[in-house]
Amino acid sequence: MKIATWNVNGIRARIKPLLKWLEQAKPDVVCLQEIKCADAVFPTAALENIGYNVAVHGQKGFNGVAIISRFRLTEINCKLPGDSEDNQSRYIEAMVINPDSPFCVASIYLPNGNPVETVKFTYKLNWMKRLEAHAESLLNSERRIVLAGDFNIIPEHIDCHSPKAWTGDALFHEESRFAFRRLKNLGFRDAFRACDPSEKSYTFWDYQSGAWPKNEGIRIDHLMLSPQAVDQLIHVTIEKYVRGQEQPSDHVPIYAEFL
Repeated sequence: MKIATWNVNGIRARIKPLLKWLEQAKPDVVCLQEIKCADAVFPTAALENIGYNVAVHGQKGFNGVAIISRFRLTEINCKLPGDSEDNQSRYIEAMVINPDSPFCVASIYLPNGNPVETVKFTYKLNWMKRLEAHAESLLNSERRIVLAGDFNIIPEHIDCHSPKAWTGDALFHEESRFAFRRLKNLGFRDAFRACDPSEKSYTFWDYQSGAWPKNEGIRIDHLMLSPQAVDQLIHVTIEKYVRGQEQPSDHVPIYAEFL
């Protein structure tokens, strides 16, 4: 079972690279973020034609998340509890019905939060509190759970090329990192760190300032696993090469493989 996450930074601009990568990597489940389109114009047919089931929670021009799966999707939930007035499309959850090993999978596009001195940072922290509360309730089900997506959080100094360059940024702010640690304290494990505790690897390189050729990246795309999922984890792969292909997103796919 191979479960991936990828912030595609616009699904319609990235459909060809996505289809190419799906053919090469053959993931069973992919959580997509920042699709930047309404449900009606999501390329559902193109993905169904190659064997994927699709669940999408889009938003015209902004945000948007989706789950695509070779297995049937049930119990689809497009609302993160805790704020009935929040209309940003940042969360979708579903049960992936693999007969041998069903998983509860969520695709998450966590708020950026910049500038820190604004309501955007308050929204980020409040969103994380809601995520923490919901994640705790999911843990009580004792299912195999994967919270996957663009968390817009650099967890530790090792996860960025230059910690000094990110001082004061919402992605590296101590309150953001503390909220991420609270999620781990519930019992979720960072899949990448569970496999490679000292590896310095990134999932995002900005389009500006030559970040990609200089390898000035950050690791902000994560797969957070419940204990039941960790028990079946084999390895995690960051598909760095995808960043160097044509029409790249500024993020690359990352996937975990399970027994």
